[in-house]
Amino acid sequence: MARCIVNMYPLILSTLASVALAGEPLENQNPPKIRTKGGHLETPAESAAATVDNTRFARYTLTVLCGIVVLLGIFRVVIISVRYIRTLTCLNNDTQRYFRMPNLAYGAVKQHLLYAPLFRRRHLRELQFGWFHLGYVPTRFQSLFLATVVIMNVTLSVSGIEWNGTRAAALSHLRNRTGTLSVINMIPLVVLAGRNNPLISLLSISFDNFNLVHRWFGRVVVLQALAHSVAEIMIVIDEGKWNSMRLIFQRNEMFWTGLVATAAFVAIILTASAALRHAFYETFLHLHITLVILSLVFLWKHLDNTLPQKYLLVMILLWAAERFIRFANLIYRSVGRGGTKAELELLPGDACRITLKMARPWVFQPGQFAFITVPSVGLWTSHPFSIAWSNDSADEKNQDSEKGYQITPDDILSNPQHKSSMSLIIRRRSGFTDKLFEKAERSSSGILTVSAFVEGPYGGLASLQSYGTVMIFAGGVGITHQVPFVRELVAGYASGTLAARKVVLVWVIQSPEHLEWIRPWMTSILAMDKRRDILRIQLFVTRPRSTKEIHSPSATVQMFPGKPNVDTLIEMEAENQIGAMGVSVCGTGGLSDDVRAAVRRRQGFRNIDFLEQGFTW
Repeated sequence: MARCIVNMYPLILSTLASVALAGEPLENQNPPKIRTKGGHLETPAESAAATVDNTRFARYTLTVLCGIVVLLGIFRVVIISVRYIRTLTCLNNDTQRYFRMPNLAYGAVKQHLLYAPLFRRRHLRELQFGWFHLGYVPTRFQSLFLATVVIMNVTLSVSGIEWNGTRAAALSHLRNRTGTLSVINMIPLVVLAGRNNPLISLLSISFDNFNLVHRWFGRVVVLQALAHSVAEIMIVIDEGKWNSMRLIFQRNEMFWTGLVATAAFVAIILTASAALRHAFYETFLHLHITLVILSLVFLWKHLDNTLPQKYLLVMILLWAAERFIRFANLIYRSVGRGGTKAELELLPGDACRITLKMARPWVFQPGQFAFITVPSVGLWTSHPFSIAWSNDSADEKNQDSEKGYQITPDDILSNPQHKSSMSLIIRRRSGFTDKLFEKAERSSSGILTVSAFVEGPYGGLASLQSYGTVMIFAGGVGITHQVPFVRELVAGYASGTLAARKVVLVWVIQSPEHLEWIRPWMTSILAMDKRRDILRIQLFVTRPRSTKEIHSPSATVQMFPGKPNVDTLIEMEAENQIGAMGVSVCGTGGLSDDVRAAVRRRQGFRNIDFLEQGFTW
């Protein structure tokens, strides 16, 4: 990318031109030319056009993005305040009639913008072409934000360029502008890619959503880099230097390092396609990091002693800081005090329960997930998994193989000590999970203990404590995300510390044997004080071997064959809704889209919020 000179006044340009042409007679009235660092000859006017204050446009980009963050922050403060007041008001209010009725304006915003997919109802149900994964359809709000980013960058890339002037001046100006903006956009690009992105907790927006925006910023950066390179090549052709391209590569380091950086950018985009990312995730991740480092090395050389190099330095420092935090987190959680150990236990239905004995514990919150690395399976392989259960040393002593974990509401709410044991469920897939299963299967007892590295916790942003009615949907192994919420809500109801008066858990599984995945945890929840007064569980078995497998243990724990009619289930609870209603879902894309559609249909009639957990990256 060509050098961008900041705040250069016409007098300075004239002086530079005079120095460059000192001692040369003016043989005609054509304006004299000066030689740029890229090796091109330009008149002072062309140079002035090419070096227009691109810092101003870079500042516009960052200002607009910061403005959006501020607006989202204000919205977040309002939502938190409303939920906090609602929780306090409903602590001793069993009817909560006031909070049943919706705000019509906000309900319309949720129905048509916040919760609405771009087209009709498909959002998390992935687009596929045969075996190829093509990605997901964003919501309308996500689409609006992404369109704003793209339109803003297109507008800033072409505004102020002297299109009516000479071709050389226009190309030079376009080259400098797109090059500067490409580097500037790398700052939000790297911030949004980080697991420790501070905006995640400040705005309560999931890493999954930020990752979507990260991918689109990446596309913008690459397109601007391509426009920058094409403009430079066109300048070379116009100056008649194309035939001496080999000589340009030898003598003009700025030219060839820029082309290599652009080629690396294009390779990043091609290898980050949804099809390749989902089919070969581990290969993609390692190749992605390698290409990023390669592009930064050549881009640094390309921008040597230019203002955009300072922008690039900011980006590199942010990226390095985030990587350092992740590494420090992993070492702190996993090294010392005997290290973190993972106990692997094979379960029916190609599942495995992993119990992590943490070297250093953390304060557990529902909705958290962590990245797990098992060196004996793959040292450079790290995968995210939802934490389904947490214990400390005292809980471990009270564990009973038949009765589960003996817990009380005070254990969960009044004593938020650091938890030293974390449990999760994973299902066998390709890659890391398949290798993990193969290792566990070689154990004669079906239980294996290995060393592990844990990075986290992440997530834990959602809260269901302010809702009088809560419906929790889970599909398959998605139950691991939802179990901690059920545990927290039942304990909170017993101690009178939250608004919930009715909780319904709907779990969709393929076979009754999948109940073994969470049996000890669910046994503990069912034994909790006042559980029958608040919690109902509905189990839907989609592939029962026989009708004898379908039986309901009690009136509050019921089992049904087939798939649930999500719309009917939500309508039944909405008719007798207590207070505001929160609907949470974690499962397959089809289940999530069905729940989303049912919640959208009831906006304007009931006060219903929708919460979704997904890993779409």
